Amino acid sequence: MKKLISIVGVRPQFVKAAMICAAAAGHNQKQAREHRIKHLLLHTGQHYDYEMAAVFFQQLPLPAPDFNLGVGSGTHGAQTAAMLKGIEKILLKEKPDCVIVYGDTNSTLAGALAAVKMHIPTAHVESGLRSYNRRMPEEINRIATDHVSDLLFCPTRAAVKLLEHEGIRDNVYFTGDVMLDAVKAFAPVAAHRSVILNSVGVSPGKFILATIHRAENTDSLERMRGLVETLCRLEKPVVFSVHPRLREKLNHEAGYQKLGKELARAAHVKMVAPLSYLDMLHLESNARLIMTDSGGVQKEAYFVGTPCITLRDETEWTETLQDGWNRLAGASPEKILPMVRSLWTGSLPRSKPALSAFGDGKAAGNILHSLLELNAKKKAS
Repeated sequence: MKKLISIVGVRPQFVKAAMICAAAAGHNQKQAREHRIKHLLLHTGQHYDYEMAAVFFQQLPLPAPDFNLGVGSGTHGAQTAAMLKGIEKILLKEKPDCVIVYGDTNSTLAGALAAVKMHIPTAHVESGLRSYNRRMPEEINRIATDHVSDLLFCPTRAAVKLLEHEGIRDNVYFTGDVMLDAVKAFAPVAAHRSVILNSVGVSPGKFILATIHRAENTDSLERMRGLVETLCRLEKPVVFSVHPRLREKLNHEAGYQKLGKELARAAHVKMVAPLSYLDMLHLESNARLIMTDSGGVQKEAYFVGTPCITLRDETEWTETLQDGWNRLAGASPEKILPMVRSLWTGSLPRSKPALSAFGDGKAAGNILHSLLELNAKKKAS
């Protein structure tokens, strides 16, 4: 397998692709020139602000993108269509041996559709996840990507079984989670380098970290009212990392502006711009608890052993619910606030998170090995 193209577009995908880039670089160091892999990076531009994108390329073992479509924001249809057009043009020119897509975003779906329509082998990293909530665009993206991809790399054994139930059995691999690779590699780096605790004025174990970005929350004024009321009633220091799309709503949209003013008046809520990977990882490691609707943050909380309250009614990462490390709360203050009080006063799980459910911390190497092994079998046949 001489040439791979990874397609990325959002923050979590930069982290995942960085691990694959590092594994490919390690492979190439051990190989003669004719056996080395050319790994290209295609950035759709779905996330484009410095805090949302550029800083990740500075902090992680992630080279500058070979291609940047600069698609930016837009409706799901318009954004995905623009990505399809741009990706197809690059694939026609580069003719890769395999395209790798990650997770469950519009970039994921566009990359998979463009590749399979051109009969290019397509690998889906983070395959086999389901929330069973089809109102979420992420759920549609992951289902469609799983069913068109040729190679499915699952972060958990439960994901393998789920694909089997859907009739997908060929070329399905339990590799572990590349985000666990990243946390193991970079948590010590974050602890050494990050000064975010001083920057936002909080002490280890004495603050709550919050993120809200999913459309099911941010596009529902009713749910956002509940979540903002919750944040304002917490009476504990809160570091609230605000997604640019949500900040725009809070600043300019009717109905949301009132919520923005309520948050601004809550002295204990520190609203900050999206954080770099190292700063976010350091905050996650030092928070008393985390409140989020992000699947990636749920996992990272579990990996670093910080209790998490998920601001959704379901999760695709059911392993994190084990022993109460992660708790589903929806958007109701009446449900969230008692959970916060319980966790803040020390009602923590007795057992440590079962990280083995997410592999051995060598998922990127396992993925690359599977790709090379399949290529060797193809050549032999």
